[in-house]
Amino acid sequence: MKGIEIARAYWAQYGRPMLEKQFPDLLPLVAAGLTGGGSECYGYDDDVSADHDFEPGFTLFLPGEDVVDRRRAFLLERAYDKLPREFMGLRRGLMAPVGGPRRGVVRIGEYYRDKVGAPDGVLTLGQWLSLPEHALSEAVNGEIFYDGCGEVTRIRAGLSHYPGDVRKKKLAGRLLLMGQSGQYNYARCLRHGETGAAQLAAVEFAQSAMHAVFLLNDVYMPYYKWQFRAMRGLERLSLLAEVLEYLITTGNDDNLAGEKQAVMEGVAGDVIRELRAQGLTAADCGDLEKHAYSVNDSISDGQLRNLHVLAAV
Repeated sequence: MKGIEIARAYWAQYGRPMLEKQFPDLLPLVAAGLTGGGSECYGYDDDVSADHDFEPGFTLFLPGEDVVDRRRAFLLERAYDKLPREFMGLRRGLMAPVGGPRRGVVRIGEYYRDKVGAPDGVLTLGQWLSLPEHALSEAVNGEIFYDGCGEVTRIRAGLSHYPGDVRKKKLAGRLLLMGQSGQYNYARCLRHGETGAAQLAAVEFAQSAMHAVFLLNDVYMPYYKWQFRAMRGLERLSLLAEVLEYLITTGNDDNLAGEKQAVMEGVAGDVIRELRAQGLTAADCGDLEKHAYSVNDSISDGQLRNLHVLAAV
């Protein structure tokens, strides 16, 4: 059974009954779920995942001290800590004084301040441009099993997608890097005899292409160790995961260099077709750099449009 299913069952069997019995006044004010870092929050956990941070439990989200004071929060932490240690063959570890990073009792504002730098989830343009995608991914992944006041659900909804112009700015930057690394510098490095630099160009192309694919799916890209797995599950361009993996796991000798260059052009063609299908580019060519500037030119906000094309990368 997946970790998130275990968490949901633990909440239903022990968490909610504890609240209903001991803290009925808090039930309309709290939320419960499992979200944040960890493979179990994405549904990617397997037998290897059980070697650390894999235990029954859930996160209880509390509003600020003006609604639930410190004493009540402390009593709730104590009650959570007294829930059964063993569940479905797993054993729960000892609680930290203020709850664990993924499980236990946390303030809503503190949780989202830690994740995205804004306790209410309302981000400035600068935050949208600079926050790592994996941080945004962790802020909205997993599942909320219960939300009495709806605050956590509201924050997650507001963070679930990039604003349209920000998405375009990030996409423009990734397209430019794809063009520079794959359509230009890879072959040039090989002509210089710099096979190591050529491999770096292939890696840069693959990384930027993955970013572009996630942006074209309007989905945040997770932490690097789950990126390929997440990409294989996307609705659009998911099959590119296999060829991008090929690009970064093969060498650059004479027998492979031409094939890898052709693969990069094939990936570029697929991305350009998706750009056109979504109406994101007005360019009519195979040059990713031209498409990058076309996407950037379509940004409505003049201030954002006039920032350097790589400002959001």
